[in-house]
Amino acid sequence: VYEQSGQYQIYVKTMQPDGIGDLYLAFEQLKEKLDKAGYFSPCYKQELPKIPKTIGVVTSPTGAAIRDIISTIKRRYPIANILIFPAIVQGEQAPESIVRAIRKANEYGEIDVLIVGRGGGSIEELWAFNEEIVAKAIFQSQIPIISAVGHETDFTIADFVADLRAPTPTGAAEMAVPHIDELLEKVLINQSRLIRAMKKRLNFEKERLNRLKRSYAFRYPKRIYEQKLQEVDKLSERLASGTIRLYRSKKERFVLLKGRMNRVHPHQLFVDSLSRHHQLLKDLNRAMHNIVAAKDRDFREKVSTLEALNPLRVMERGYSLVYNEKGQLVKSVEKFKKNDCLKVQMRDGSLYCNVTEIEGTKNNE
Repeated sequence: VYEQSGQYQIYVKTMQPDGIGDLYLAFEQLKEKLDKAGYFSPCYKQELPKIPKTIGVVTSPTGAAIRDIISTIKRRYPIANILIFPAIVQGEQAPESIVRAIRKANEYGEIDVLIVGRGGGSIEELWAFNEEIVAKAIFQSQIPIISAVGHETDFTIADFVADLRAPTPTGAAEMAVPHIDELLEKVLINQSRLIRAMKKRLNFEKERLNRLKRSYAFRYPKRIYEQKLQEVDKLSERLASGTIRLYRSKKERFVLLKGRMNRVHPHQLFVDSLSRHHQLLKDLNRAMHNIVAAKDRDFREKVSTLEALNPLRVMERGYSLVYNEKGQLVKSVEKFKKNDCLKVQMRDGSLYCNVTEIEGTKNNE
């Protein structure tokens, strides 16, 4: 500050965006990363046991949070066991200490619910619960975890990863255990319901027993026996008659099947086939004889017709056939000229002649 001139001179060592600090930016970046990895997914959240036996607490053994948690649990559910797993909850060593305490609680093996948290403070004081290694330890825990970090308005990464978030350590203790007075009230209500149900069932069974005692069967058991004996006689008669009818029916069925079986027996089939074979052979011989006889008659008729039309028979009566030089049959003198050669076919041979003169019916030449 220069008093004489009234001027100020400022030296800037560090800068950051207006309204957003480095820790807030780191918080948002880690939150987005773990959200994408599924750390906040409801499908990985574990349900808290309704009646826990042992409550584990990961916090500072000297802070106010542990006193509030113990007093609340003892007030609400004094029969619960409380195991404290000391941890540093502030400073550079806090993340590693919290992780070791969570793992130690899981290794112990008898913890039903685990409360992880601390009392209120600034964002810097609560920062150990915003570290990634703490988030992974909470996510990998086999014990359901209630996160109880700071006051109701404080939110950390551990709150999002935990199975359940409590606004305060006292609220975490109330979530972890039921109120014993409420349990006793439920027990008394269930006890009274059970007693009423048992009395109702007992009265029902007594009435049922009385009805049985007053029933006809108990008062006149001999008559019931006689009635049943008569029913047995009737059933015996029905059984005997039914047996006879069944035997006859099966016998008729057997005879019918036996007859059908005999008809299809291989020996019977062979005999029937042999008989059919002989009959077919006779029919075949008869048919062949008839066909041969018919063909013979037809042959004889055709031979007789051919013999009637045979030109040689005509030649026997003095006729002959005349052929030209080409071997063609000639029927008219107009087909010849003088000096043509011709062949005359007689009954017993052939004559080869030359035409010396042609005389027609009209004497043309």
